[in-house]
Amino acid sequence: MIDKIRNVFSIPELRKRILFTFGILVVVRLGAHVPIPGVNGDALRAAFETMQNTLFGLFDMFAGGAFQKATLFALGIMPYISASIMIQLMGTVVPYFQRLQKEGEAGRKKITQITRYGTVLIATFQAYSVTVFLESMTASSSTGTIAVVASPGLSFKFVAIVSIVTGTMLLMWLGERITERGIGNGISLIIMIGIMSRLPTVIISEVALINEGVRNLLSELILLGIMFVIIAFVVYLTQGTRKIPVQYAKRVVGRKVYGGQSTHIPLRVNTAGVMPIIFAQSIMFLPSTIAMFFTNSEFMQGVMRWFSFDHPFYWLVFGTLIVFFTYFYTAIAFDPVQVSTQMKQHGGFIPGIRPGKKTADYIDNILTRVTLPGSFFLAFIAIFPYILMNAMDVGYDLASFFGGTSLLIIVGVALDTLQQVESHLLMRHYDGFLSKGKIRGRRRM
Repeated sequence: MIDKIRNVFSIPELRKRILFTFGILVVVRLGAHVPIPGVNGDALRAAFETMQNTLFGLFDMFAGGAFQKATLFALGIMPYISASIMIQLMGTVVPYFQRLQKEGEAGRKKITQITRYGTVLIATFQAYSVTVFLESMTASSSTGTIAVVASPGLSFKFVAIVSIVTGTMLLMWLGERITERGIGNGISLIIMIGIMSRLPTVIISEVALINEGVRNLLSELILLGIMFVIIAFVVYLTQGTRKIPVQYAKRVVGRKVYGGQSTHIPLRVNTAGVMPIIFAQSIMFLPSTIAMFFTNSEFMQGVMRWFSFDHPFYWLVFGTLIVFFTYFYTAIAFDPVQVSTQMKQHGGFIPGIRPGKKTADYIDNILTRVTLPGSFFLAFIAIFPYILMNAMDVGYDLASFFGGTSLLIIVGVALDTLQQVESHLLMRHYDGFLSKGKIRGRRRM
């Protein structure tokens, strides 16, 4: 392993890309601690203590704690992700976006430009909602009730909206720079580093519990063992594929023969990735979040109890929604008809299956069967933190690293980044982290 790490930094281009990515991520974390003018930080922290299990707590996790601190990066990169998802969904139903997707590089540039405009629009709307929300927040203290915003009004709204939208656009730009000049997907890395920023606090709190005698060393070792098994399971789920063999017929063009090779279509067990959990969790947090604004309603308080983490009804509905959204997002992300059409145009076919509609139906049938266990596995991983909270009496901050959105994002982004590093190593005849061969690095004279 040490030799492989040494190989990584012995390649000038790869070393430059890694250091550039690291520098950008440092800037991202620094920006997550620059507060918006006019916000009382102590009052804000006290007010957020009761909101960890709501939609605001989920949003704060993706923002790397910046939302809870009301900083320049309070919205994180979520407006850009929301705009990208909307454009992707419209690409399946709106003819204009369908044409752009087929226009190659020019179409991708146009889609990127539209996504940026959408990010500004969504960020402006969300920033205004954040300012209204901050002005309505209060915190209790020994001296009475303290307002989070000392001087609410038009001036605060203007400064806060400009600051938050500018911070969001800066994050988007930094993410694009990582993708272009660094290593890995910049947007995904920004989300991952935000989630990982909570890990030191979790470790410090666990050490404090051990020192106080609340938890013992054996229980912590058991938790480490469980984490190792769950991470291995998530890696297996993320990398799992079903390969459909494809044969390309030989074509004679002039004096040259094209085609004739055999390949395969890799159908991933988890084609939808982490998106089903994000969608389902957002919906599950809505009832309890809405109920917070109706504290005097007995019905809404009952709804909050039904949708609390320790209620079995929450787990049942949450798991069902994940299975549904897994199929929904898979249908959007992978189109068997388009794959079949492209294969037919290039002279490809699946052995024993007629080209055209029969091929599309065959691929769709296999994709449906592969997605079923993938959706159940995804639901189990999402629910596991809550099972762990009840079985071993651990806090949500620690349990969230044992499954759910956090672990899937961390594992997925880490594997994607590692594969990009791997490609740089193998391209220069070095033994990679994931390769099984014994390729030795070539020494330069």
